[in-house]
Amino acid sequence: MSFIERVAAMPSHFWSVVFFVFGSAIGSFLNVCIHRMPRGESIVSPPSHCPGCNARIPWHLNLPLISWLALRGRCARCGVAISVRYFLVELLTGLLFLGCWLAFGRQSAGLAIAYALFLAGLVVATFIDFEHFIIPDEITLGGVGVGFVASILVPALHGTNSPVSAAKWALLGTVVGWALMYGILRLGKLLFGREHLQLEPGSRIHFGEQGITLPDRTIPYEEVFYRAQDTIRIDATRVELVDRCYGEAPVRLSQHRLQVAGDEFEPEEVPFLEVTAERLNLPREAMGLGDVKFMMAFGAFLGWGGVIFSLMASAMIGAAVGISAIAVGRREWSSRIPFGPYLALAAAIWIFAGEAIVNAWLGMR
Repeated sequence: MSFIERVAAMPSHFWSVVFFVFGSAIGSFLNVCIHRMPRGESIVSPPSHCPGCNARIPWHLNLPLISWLALRGRCARCGVAISVRYFLVELLTGLLFLGCWLAFGRQSAGLAIAYALFLAGLVVATFIDFEHFIIPDEITLGGVGVGFVASILVPALHGTNSPVSAAKWALLGTVVGWALMYGILRLGKLLFGREHLQLEPGSRIHFGEQGITLPDRTIPYEEVFYRAQDTIRIDATRVELVDRCYGEAPVRLSQHRLQVAGDEFEPEEVPFLEVTAERLNLPREAMGLGDVKFMMAFGAFLGWGGVIFSLMASAMIGAAVGISAIAVGRREWSSRIPFGPYLALAAAIWIFAGEAIVNAWLGMR
């Protein structure tokens, strides 16, 4: 019996264990991505290290799930607490990989692996979006590319045996994902227009190269300056530039012009701008461009049906969360959750139960 035949003859529960362990190990890598990607750091170098003392973590203290439990969530060297998120991401990823094997392994090991890869991307996007309110292009646009490759290698993703046909369905799904989300973004711009943020007294707002840094989050410029006329408006109590400061002054910032009091500047020629204010008036979108690109990746992996289901289900999930938050007197909870996690949860539901849900709904009509 050949090696491949021996591997194929392994019992199903053996592969269940393999998928869970492998998924947990992938979850350990996802933790690196979640921490480093939003900070613009390499996910390869330096190796895993303690966030407190920066000591390199040896392999025997970097075992998925086991090490965190054995060390009780603390660094073995300095004793600093390590977030429970690391354990939860490893456990969640392991369970998702196991679920993919149990749901699709008998049909196709390639299909189980492809869905597991997609779900791993959803995990990274969800945790980054929760903390930083962004979804990196490496996940969204990278997901589009990976989705096309996966569709060609595993045509069963789109219910066909032909790689060419699968690539066409992936392209159609990508276009539908872009069109739907982009249309919603444009409609939201017309309906809502501006967002008024109330900040704590004395809050500092820093305008960096990539976005606006508030005390609790960073907003990328691409989500603010959608049109040439979009303008940020601030009534500042203090404005600091490299070579001058202002007291109370109105600040107006667009893509091509910065106005402070009566002075005008080219934004590209202002290396430093920090404002102290209690209110910030921003051009508002129904969602960020990151969500548009995120849905394009959905289309590449799941096709147009998965896109439509994910959009509808995410809206229902978001509404349920909002109603629940109001019911318990915590309306602000729903406003702190970006839309990306709702989309990710809806996509996961589509993978594991979407067909059954759609069939049940059609049967009720």
